[in-house]
Amino acid sequence: MILIKNGRLMDPLSGRDKIQDILIKGEKIVKIEESIEAKEEYKLIDASGLIVAPGLIDVHVHFRDPGGTHKEDLVTGSTSAARGGYTTVVCMANTKPVVDNVDTLKTILEKTKDLPIEVLQVSTVTKGIDGKDLADLKSLRDQGAVGFSDDGKPIMDVSVLKKAMEISKELDMPISLHEEDPSLIEKNGINKFSPRLAEDVMVSRDVALAISIGSKLNIQHISSGVSVEAVRLGKKMGANIFAEVTPHHFTLTEEALEKHGSLAKMNPPLRSSWDKEKVIEGLKDGTIDIIATDHAPHTKEEKDGDIALAPSGIVGLETALSLAITKLVDKGHLSMIDMLKKLTVNPAKLYKLDRGYIKENHRADLVIFSPDEKHKIEEFSSKSWNSPFLNERMKGKIKITISNGNIVYQDL
Repeated sequence: MILIKNGRLMDPLSGRDKIQDILIKGEKIVKIEESIEAKEEYKLIDASGLIVAPGLIDVHVHFRDPGGTHKEDLVTGSTSAARGGYTTVVCMANTKPVVDNVDTLKTILEKTKDLPIEVLQVSTVTKGIDGKDLADLKSLRDQGAVGFSDDGKPIMDVSVLKKAMEISKELDMPISLHEEDPSLIEKNGINKFSPRLAEDVMVSRDVALAISIGSKLNIQHISSGVSVEAVRLGKKMGANIFAEVTPHHFTLTEEALEKHGSLAKMNPPLRSSWDKEKVIEGLKDGTIDIIATDHAPHTKEEKDGDIALAPSGIVGLETALSLAITKLVDKGHLSMIDMLKKLTVNPAKLYKLDRGYIKENHRADLVIFSPDEKHKIEEFSSKSWNSPFLNERMKGKIKITISNGNIVYQDL
């Protein structure tokens, strides 16, 4: 049994914020009280001065398994997630081969059984992520896919997407969409050549579809201020829309390319200061529900090449909470508990997961962190280190991650 003493329990679902002890037995929290007597057989964790929150949930990661395991695999990705305070992640389907069939899905899910955290998997929307022919969405749902996404590629054919959204509504499953029109992009990953218009036309189209069809839609890694306004309007009109933003999009602007080169190249690209401020406004008023990392490992050799040819994306699991504390909470944009909602209970709602909160007789998924401790990002547990935040100092340090009652990361 594990006894957590003197921690500041912050539960985003109930709004509870007070010093309490937590007793864990097996996979569950069995007692929460102001003071629980320590016994010799308990493993004692002194959380004095620390926050105890639900384990973080990331709805958008790439673990490159299968097909790209030289960059990341399910084991190293899970280890990286645990170090970042995550106890549940959702992997995208653009692996090699892509997850557009039951056999590939089953192979991945079998490999997730013994990982330190829970790794869930979406399937593609279309076969081969070609945007043309729908995968067998019902069979994939029945075999364990938690949602559908062609992430990395937009679905350009409106009729195909409309049909997919109609099916997803029947199945009560979310569709997550990468929103960039390639016909409006000269070069990926650079704002000057991949303008916000490429995102805006897609978001506007898909918000309109969501309003009409009523299916659950997730706008992935939103970066444009105009797109934030489109989502805000869609929600006002009753659409069942979620929107996610990455830490790099509420932290950096396109000027970061001058300093960090391809380490600051991603799709959609870092945009203007105006876009960043509109994104933060969306976080503050609830237009943007979720903070998701889009954890995208690449090798040093790939990123060291010509910026025009280098792949887009950065690793993000191990810096997300610190960036949210440093750039959102410390700056007064969000309270600590409102920020945690976007990393826990809101992501859980997207995929109808019974987690993201702290309660007796509920699974023991917890992160314990020091909100004020400053630290320098000097290494990653991920196989890949492609991040513009390497060697940066920020606040908020993960001390312990507990997944399903097991300590999966510790740095005390």
